Amino acid sequence: MSAILKNESCAMRPMTGVDLGEVMRIELAEYPFPWTERIFADCLRVGYHCWVAEVDGEFAGYGVMSTGAGEAHILNLCIGQTFQGRGLGRALLLHLLDEAQAKGVDTVFLEVRPSNAPALALYDSVGFNCIGTRKDYYPARFGREDATLLALALCPPQ
Repeated sequence: MSAILKNESCAMRPMTGVDLGEVMRIELAEYPFPWTERIFADCLRVGYHCWVAEVDGEFAGYGVMSTGAGEAHILNLCIGQTFQGRGLGRALLLHLLDEAQAKGVDTVFLEVRPSNAPALALYDSVGFNCIGTRKDYYPARFGREDATLLALALCPPQ
């Protein structure tokens, strides 16, 4: 799997602690209930697959994924507002899926808000399928919001 952004130089690289300021800048801008810097630091500390997307050298987004026991879980995928709608979310998602496949993962899981139509469309276009609902999973402005649980079966590497 791969994605190419037209007219832009997109690079994926491992996230480091130095990136946490930029990660938090985007996280706080894009999510009404953001992760804390400590959560990202813990993800780095325990060895999750944490990646940064850059466009022409500018910090554009990030993704976090855990793997184990033949499964992967995409925990966070976010693209900064100025880079949305340019295929970068797809590129980062496909990069994470490539990483999962290289680790021998059979199935990738993730949760998404049902109200997040752009994310649902992206995941559907890559082949994720709805396998359930997690009731009251996300904090919401007035109470809680369910999560749609998605899964994607990966083909073994050739």
